Amino acid sequence: MPCESASGHGFTMELIHRDSPRSPYYKPTDTPHQRMADAIRRSISHANRLNPNSVGVLNTPSAVIVADDGDYLMNISLGNPPVTIVGIADTGSDLIWTQCEPCTDCFEQATPPFDPRESSTYKDISCSASLCEVLGQTSCGGRGLCEYSCFYGDGSYTMGNLATETFTIGSTSGQPVSFPEVLFGCGHNNVGIFTNHTDGIIGLGGGSASLITQLGKATGGKFSYCLVPYSLNSKISSKLNFGDSAVVAGSGVVSTPLIQKDPKTFYYLTLEAVSVGKTRIEFPSGDSIASVDEGNIIIDSGTTLTLLPQGFYTEIEAAMVKYVKLPRVSDPSQFLSLCYKAVTDVGLDIPPVTFHFKGADVVLNPGSSFVQITDKIICFTLIPGELSIYGNLAQMNYLIGYDTQNMKLSFKPVDCTLH
Repeated sequence: MPCESASGHGFTMELIHRDSPRSPYYKPTDTPHQRMADAIRRSISHANRLNPNSVGVLNTPSAVIVADDGDYLMNISLGNPPVTIVGIADTGSDLIWTQCEPCTDCFEQATPPFDPRESSTYKDISCSASLCEVLGQTSCGGRGLCEYSCFYGDGSYTMGNLATETFTIGSTSGQPVSFPEVLFGCGHNNVGIFTNHTDGIIGLGGGSASLITQLGKATGGKFSYCLVPYSLNSKISSKLNFGDSAVVAGSGVVSTPLIQKDPKTFYYLTLEAVSVGKTRIEFPSGDSIASVDEGNIIIDSGTTLTLLPQGFYTEIEAAMVKYVKLPRVSDPSQFLSLCYKAVTDVGLDIPPVTFHFKGADVVLNPGSSFVQITDKIICFTLIPGELSIYGNLAQMNYLIGYDTQNMKLSFKPVDCTLH
């Protein structure tokens, strides 16, 4: 489907969890508990890179995301003839980049890096072009070409040329959708803790360089996803929808405003309170007289756990402890604060946890508030953190729609294996 006709339609693609049997990362010998423990470790690392102290210092929001610890992968094709790349899908960053030939210094990857010399649609961006200013960290190279650099919090980095290229996105309808002249980073110097299963990062944030923003005209600024629970170890992929296919409607839908703040990369929501059973705990506001601060939490698909301010979290944990009568134990990995002895996370007498966003009450699914981390231990998926993040475990089995034109986010409880 050409780009022009995509404007009146929608399309859907697969979003592959890195621990699913469909993923190149999949290790069949790992138990579901090991996979969950690994996801939690990645989550702590990912959240640390979203630290507000880092955000304030760096010029570009994409520079605060740690490389290669996102949970979801996307396949997209670049160029003409098209070459498929596997990228980490990241709602917490903007820049789309992949390794490119000639590679001055590149990490090992399973397939050859993208070679722009073999594509008829590749175009370098000149220093004088307005597109060269879309990212904060650009400079003028020797041939008058726009060069970018993106440094991650763990010391990883990517450097190369900013360019435009035709992106082709596979659709579940079987009809691929092509978008010409998408801005991306052609990385010739990429160093860090990347693995050979991925070729780069696909930024899905709210900034002007992200895939979402660049496809805005064709998709009406709408995208949605439905995350299949980890615990199913399913061959069914999660789905990422664009345009008309991304509209979230029908019974059970609740919506909350998307708040625009700096950095524009992040999708900010307003959390008013959290309830544990019938106990409601109000989110602390910066001013005791004023109502809760707007845009006080980020929704992020790349962070597994949900992080909340220490004092607020402590009250929520205390409320949970009053309800749950299981024997309390420590998390062997020492990441999670509240754990119990239990051989299953199903059918236990655990109260519902409700997030009261502005205008939208979202009840966590039972498998989202506690997860099995060993065969005898379950742990609470909320933890204290410097930055408030609504993570992907809390989003499982919800169809979540982002409408960046009308600035609203919608939740609809569904069985994501059916979507």
